[in-house]
Amino acid sequence: MAGKIDESLFSAHEHALEKEERCPKCGSVLVIKHSKRGPFKACTGYPACDFVESLHHNDGHVVKELGLPCPECGNELVLRQGRFGMFIGCSAYPECQHIEKRDQEPVTEGVDVACPECGKGKLHEKKSRFGKAFYACDAYPKCKFAVNLKPVKGCCEVCGFALLLEKQTVSGVVKVCASKKCQHKQG
Repeated sequence: MAGKIDESLFSAHEHALEKEERCPKCGSVLVIKHSKRGPFKACTGYPACDFVESLHHNDGHVVKELGLPCPECGNELVLRQGRFGMFIGCSAYPECQHIEKRDQEPVTEGVDVACPECGKGKLHEKKSRFGKAFYACDAYPKCKFAVNLKPVKGCCEVCGFALLLEKQTVSGVVKVCASKKCQHKQG
């Protein structure tokens, strides 16, 4: 072996903090412990003292106060960091659970294509929670049709499916049948 590994690193399940911190409830020393929800600070005086503090900052902590009143209770709205990203919510949480909904993005120009599955809705560009674009029927949840490539008006030459997709390839842009069974490439 190249070097000797310090075996005590694997056996330790409690770690001391870099700088000794004291429990705000009882004054005992705080240590870092781990659970399925992540690391947290805990009091060494447990079970007499039950102080714990999460070390994860994706629990809805306040990033910025916005100075706007909550439409439900009148308290101030704040920008928070949650486990799925930033959101705007009431500062009086959990008493008031108001959360601002994100505005729907405007329909992209040139994507005025009817849904081939239900025939009633139109396909609109949407963003996934990771910021990637996809196109879905606006009749959701009744119609769950969605594609990742940009839809184009037209019919497939082979199967007659009523939607084509614009696919970028090495040789240029190609139109592809949107049917998962066919996927015929057209010039």
